[in-house]
Amino acid sequence: MNLSEEINKIPIIKAITSAAEENHVEVFMVGGIVRDILLKRNRNDLDFLVIGNSLEFAEKVAKKLGISKVTKYKNFGTAHFKYGELNIEFVGARKESYNRNSRKPVVENGTFEDDIRRRDFTINAMAISLNKNSFGELIDSFNGYQDLLNKLIRTPLDPFQTFDDDPLRIMRAFRFAAQLEFDVDESILKAAKEMKERLRIVSQERITDEFIKILASPKPSIGLKLLFDTEVLEIIFPEIHNLAGVDQRQDYHHKDVFLHTLIVVDNISQVTDNVWLRFAALVHDIAKPQTKKFVEGIGWTFHGHEELGARMMKNIFHRMKLPMNKLEYVEKLIRLHLRPIALAKEEVTDSAIRRLIVQAGEDLQDLITLCRADITSKNPQKVEKYLANYEAVMKKVLEVREKDKLRAFQSPVRGEEIMRICNLKPSKKVGEIKKAIEEAILDGIIENNYEAALEYLMRIKDDYLKDDEKK
Repeated sequence: MNLSEEINKIPIIKAITSAAEENHVEVFMVGGIVRDILLKRNRNDLDFLVIGNSLEFAEKVAKKLGISKVTKYKNFGTAHFKYGELNIEFVGARKESYNRNSRKPVVENGTFEDDIRRRDFTINAMAISLNKNSFGELIDSFNGYQDLLNKLIRTPLDPFQTFDDDPLRIMRAFRFAAQLEFDVDESILKAAKEMKERLRIVSQERITDEFIKILASPKPSIGLKLLFDTEVLEIIFPEIHNLAGVDQRQDYHHKDVFLHTLIVVDNISQVTDNVWLRFAALVHDIAKPQTKKFVEGIGWTFHGHEELGARMMKNIFHRMKLPMNKLEYVEKLIRLHLRPIALAKEEVTDSAIRRLIVQAGEDLQDLITLCRADITSKNPQKVEKYLANYEAVMKKVLEVREKDKLRAFQSPVRGEEIMRICNLKPSKKVGEIKKAIEEAILDGIIENNYEAALEYLMRIKDDYLKDDEKK
């Protein structure tokens, strides 16, 4: 197969082929870019394999393109630079060997064949020649093109060897399956299950990076189900693994929380690319196993799972090395995920809506998106009814928010003014009075404006100050 027409569209190819001819160097386009050309997917990361000194060759190509900054990694024989939106990397042909206690390879110079053999999956082990006598020819030593057609993830070598060398490839196999919506070869599933403990030598940051990429894929349940079926999930995220299973007592059963969660994550992934909203969907029921209780005559209950789930997040974020600036957002969505459901079931008061608006703040729309995704009933009438109820709740939210101007809610009378009027020093009492004003606004006792809040302060202050005098 010749792909010269496709690769000639890439702006730097002429500079590379020209430099290769001038310096009598063999160069090949390799890896993910070849796969994505064949899949007709856009990609900004371009990898080139150089038979010879890759660092010198990268400098020569950069000079032709007017690029002054080339980043070099001498130990690995790689060089990198940016050209517009493109990330360009050159690597010298190499072979690798591994110490069992580390996924960092010992690298030595190798042949083209050595370099192709070391790659993770057949769909990433293809190359395109950029050399004059074979320009554009696809080199496919391990039938990667056929695997692309069959939508199959397979390793070039025995997967036990592939995963023993670099256990992170287990995660990568499932990530590619989720991103491309491919199947995974049975030999990979068997090896992943038997070698899951090897993942313990991989840094948490690398595992989490692959996990988040699975969540960011078009259909995350593909990767999550593979992680579960191979028991890898038990190693990397045991709390999610433990959601699986259904208990039955008398005529009562509850649906498998893990399978329900997969549907919720896929549902939300159809409407948002926000990976942290997707993560919130993944963990929204995380505390159900700890709060599960059978009540005679009622059935299974999970009281308090939303609060406990929110409290579990801090340890999980620390352990998984997740960005701490996303913690509060995820905690909030877990803590509030039942609130709109309750409002959707009943005739709702302005007061209840106000509290939801204030507690959710700027994340209210994301909360409603999560709640909509959480409807996993197979009964179309039930789904339609719930969605209609959410629309009614959101209409009410917009009306109340506009009427009460609750966008950035806090007492219109600030703490400094409360201290001056009540002759108080900074203290807990100031916070209590401020909270009383805010509660009065939320309950609809007074309007959300300065005049009403000041009048209410004058009305209640003596009661609070009297309490202080008694003490």
